[in-house]
Amino acid sequence: MRKRLAFLALALTVSLLATPTLLGARPAEDGLSLVPADAAAAGMVRFSDLRTNPLGSRLFRDFDGITVDGDAARFLEESHLRVSQDVDTLVFAALPARNGMKDGDVLVVFEGRFEPEKLSAATAARGAVPRTATGGAYFLLPSKKDSAEPGRGAVAFVSSRLVIAGTEPAVVRALEDRMAGGTSFLSSQGLGRHYTRIESGASAFALIDVTRFPKAKRQGSETGGNSSDAGRVLVGAMSNVSLLALQVSTKGDALKLSAQGLSADAETRELIEDSLRGVLAAWRLAVQDKNPDAVSVLRKFKVSRDDESVTISGTLPGAVVRTLADQMDKKQRSPEAH
Repeated sequence: MRKRLAFLALALTVSLLATPTLLGARPAEDGLSLVPADAAAAGMVRFSDLRTNPLGSRLFRDFDGITVDGDAARFLEESHLRVSQDVDTLVFAALPARNGMKDGDVLVVFEGRFEPEKLSAATAARGAVPRTATGGAYFLLPSKKDSAEPGRGAVAFVSSRLVIAGTEPAVVRALEDRMAGGTSFLSSQGLGRHYTRIESGASAFALIDVTRFPKAKRQGSETGGNSSDAGRVLVGAMSNVSLLALQVSTKGDALKLSAQGLSADAETRELIEDSLRGVLAAWRLAVQDKNPDAVSVLRKFKVSRDDESVTISGTLPGAVVRTLADQMDKKQRSPEAH
């Protein structure tokens, strides 16, 4: 009897392991599962969370009320795309330039409610060229300089739930990864291993492997070395971290903010901590006459340091967020903005 049970257990295990191979991997339908395992930067914005926030809803109005770029407005109308209502999540990833390329590859994945046929028609009407890859069809977008020549940008209207955009190599790769069931980003030993630093349910986050962007590190070091200003010193110090983890969470009308930098060097961590405290002090001094309430808000921001990282975190109360949204409205309505 025991031998039969052991045999049945073994057979069940083998069948479960074999099923994905026999039936084929199920196409991945969430953006995070399409981030390349070797990505140097990655992040997510949950538009569905930000819609209820005063600052987030104010930004959405800019998307839906495009008037400066008439073609953009026509595209939204023809494709029946309402960014503020139809896009729930945006996932992005980036790879630095390599093999002599001037620019690196960028991937952006939109999750929401889309009409692929209308989006495809509106895109083709603007000179996009249809292409086919192993993972599916996509459009090669026209160059900004010459609409008759295709550029590096591409977009694939994969389904009523998913749109993939970015540089052509990144889009082609994402289509293939989707058909394979997704990437190993979250389980890899690369950037994805730091995903645990992001709070569950964060409304937006970004992970950046600073070591893989030497140009940014060089510019940051030069900026930091040319001035004694606390902000510039901070930028210079942050260029020496190995990783940046940024995140924002909505709490009603309030926004909870956090930024963390990793460094193996104790002196660098101490310098970053001192710079952050100096920046907060300078901000408090700058606003104490014009906006005394902001001083108390800034005092509640915390700077902490451990044996591998430095973190600054705090919360912008709902009243402050609403004030920022109102200020954006006033600036938009001012004559200088038109």
